[in-house]
Parts: sequence; structure tokens; C-alpha cells
Amino acid sequence: MHKAYLFDLDGTLVDTAPDLHNSLNHVLAKIDQGPVTLNLARHWVGHGARAMITNALVDVGVNGASEETLDRLHEVFIDHYSNHIADLSRPLHDAEALLQRLTAESIPVGVVTNKRYDLSYDLLKTLDLYRYVGVLVGGDTLQVQKPMAEPVLYACNELDIDPRHTLFVGDSITDVRCARAAGCQVAVVRDGYNQGVPAESLGADRVFDSFLDLI
Repeated sequence: MHKAYLFDLDGTLVDTAPDLHNSLNHVLAKIDQGPVTLNLARHWVGHGARAMITNALVDVGVNGASEETLDRLHEVFIDHYSNHIADLSRPLHDAEALLQRLTAESIPVGVVTNKRYDLSYDLLKTLDLYRYVGVLVGGDTLQVQKPMAEPVLYACNELDIDPRHTLFVGDSITDVRCARAAGCQVAVVRDGYNQGVPAESLGADRVFDSFLDLI
């Protein structure tokens, strides 16, 4: 067992794709386009709402949207998503069981995500997961995001834990690169949001199906 565990959020701790998908289709409906499928939305999660919108517009045949248009659609997306942040989102598999075990063993837990801090906090609070979290690092907490090392190093500093004794748990190449840069070991969940890249090819120390295999 490691001395601390850090987790990615979307696609790792929580299956957020259904609510992100609904907000994406809400945006498309506002411009009389769409919808796009949930499977496509799952592939687009991980690079931010703006990237999801851009990908969806291309998918429905709207190419070359202006920055002004993307800004407006992004505002519509965030407004809808913030009001429906956990309608369908649920903890992934037995993720909460692992959080409970770690808390019982007094092992520090943190969440390091590129999702905005306020949205991350609201999601974790709504799902009653925030009570397990010793530190939350959002995409706007620092001036840089994953895959840079700083978000993980910041979390480890807040938890007073050496990164070398920390396991970072994620689902994408972004998480693996971030953990490597920070000097953490890294594990990836097999069916997370990995943009269609097989989990085994991401370069993690281990690939897992059950979160309880991590202890």
C-alpha cells in the first residue's frame, strides 16, 4: 500500500460522460444541430469542454467556428452542466469502496484534475465523495495543468507526502505523463476515458479493473 493516493476525476473516480454528453447536445440543440452519440462524447472527454464542443461541431458538419462562437457555446455548456452536474454521473465501479478503505486506514487522498475547481468541487460534494478528499487540485488551481508535474507536486505538498511514495490513479496518457514528471507511480483503469487508446499501451506501472486491487 502506498502512503498516499491521488486520483484523476472524469473517467477515473466518476463516470461523468452521460452528463457531459447531455450538456453537449444541449449546446448543439441551441444552434439546431446534433445530437451526437454518447460513445463519441466519451472519446472527447479529457481535453476540456471547449474541445468537446469543437469536436462535436465538426462531427455534425459545422467547420471553422469562430472564437466568438466557441466562447458563446462554451458559456451555454458550462451553464447547463453546472446545473446538471450529477444527474447521471456516478462513481466508477468500486471507486468509493477504495476511498472508504483508504480513509479507514488514514491514508491521504487527493484529486488532481484538469476540470475547473468549482465544477470538480460541486461534483464531488453532490456525490458525497468530497469527504474522502484531503486536497483537490482543479484545472484552474495553478497556472499549469496536467500533464505538467506541478499539479501533482502541489497536491503532495499539501498532503505532506513524498511523490515517490504516492500512487497516481488515472485513465489517460495525460495522467501517465503527469505522474512520471512528478516522480509518482501510476495506475490506469482499463475502461476509463483514454480517447480510444488501449490502456495497456499508455505506459503505466499497472492497468487495473477493480479499484480494490490497488491496495
